[in-house]
Amino acid sequence: MDISLQTHQSYIGKSVHDLPTPALVLSKSVIEKNVNRLHEDVEKLGIGFRPHVKTLKTIEATRIMLANGKYRKIVASTLCEIRGCLPLVKEGILDECLYGLPVRPSVLNDLNAFTTQHNLKIVLMVDHPDHIRILDEFNTRTGRTAPWPAFIKVDVGTNRAGIMNSSPRLDQVIQSANASAAVSIYGFYCHAGHSYASKTTDQAVKVLEEELNGVLMASEKLVDRSKTEEIILSIGATPTAHVVANLKQNLPANTNLELHAGNFPANDLQQVATGLVSFDDQAVRVVAEVCSVYPERNEALINAGVIALTKEASSFSGLARWTDGIDWSIVRVSQEHGIFGWVGEESKKEKVENKFHVGQKVSLYTQHACITSAMYYVMYVVDEQDIVRETWIPWKGW
Repeated sequence: MDISLQTHQSYIGKSVHDLPTPALVLSKSVIEKNVNRLHEDVEKLGIGFRPHVKTLKTIEATRIMLANGKYRKIVASTLCEIRGCLPLVKEGILDECLYGLPVRPSVLNDLNAFTTQHNLKIVLMVDHPDHIRILDEFNTRTGRTAPWPAFIKVDVGTNRAGIMNSSPRLDQVIQSANASAAVSIYGFYCHAGHSYASKTTDQAVKVLEEELNGVLMASEKLVDRSKTEEIILSIGATPTAHVVANLKQNLPANTNLELHAGNFPANDLQQVATGLVSFDDQAVRVVAEVCSVYPERNEALINAGVIALTKEASSFSGLARWTDGIDWSIVRVSQEHGIFGWVGEESKKEKVENKFHVGQKVSLYTQHACITSAMYYVMYVVDEQDIVRETWIPWKGW
């Protein structure tokens, strides 16, 4: 087990330059700024909000995203995340959790227990008639009489989970759900993961509108609404969430809109690449250490490789960028090593020996904060002077 689980509190009051490396650093003021910005947009529109807890995976970050109970619903992708949030249920600031993967038989006992033992409302995700069948079978086998509230997942172009509006399977799922005593249609849900390709506000607004139109079209197929008092249309992804204030739409009667987003407290190079957030909006950094310098090839080696960073990219080349010199990128990685290389203009090329030395601590912006954050057992939370003020322990596992 990582030694940081035993030593992390000893670094409170110390500088990030004193941290063992590699280390994950969170700027709390940036997290709060990012969260407040989205909360303000949601409030202006008067719509619902459901944060996804997958990025920072901590009770502290979740409490901030929920505004300490102003918002009372979350999305979680793992049972571990739901268990981690149970103290917030006990505190009375969390009421409902959407399990964000299409439901499968092996999780139903646990999901049912979250409701029966902890009084947490669990909402499911379905996109196949077999999902309705396994819920019928579970309720029959266990004697559960309450129907499972379920979002029907609509695919609006991400090609991950969900059903295209043009697919006859959408009607099949709706009909199966309406005919089942084990399911209550809660609403329609989509996630525009492809919105990460947005480069302008107009492009992001267009994706958001496509999302809304997608779930509206799907909801029109729902002939029998007698099982639900209202239908929730849940849309969003962090890039489109940043332009939610641009959304203006009259919704049908008996329909409410909610926004979901997960990465927004943290942000990363992928988000900066959309043009909708700035470098200063990134709350996550990795602190690493220079292990060697190679003037003959103008590169330096650090002790942060693929399992300390990520394996994803964006329009920013490389897997991470040096916060003190954005034209120095991690251009190659192995498991535990990363290679700094110059990626800026050749005419302005800097010599590696003038920028790096053995033992130097370097801070890195990473490409995908969700993946990077999941690698660490401790998150060092710093103030605006980069002094560690708190340590957060993320939920690990599935």
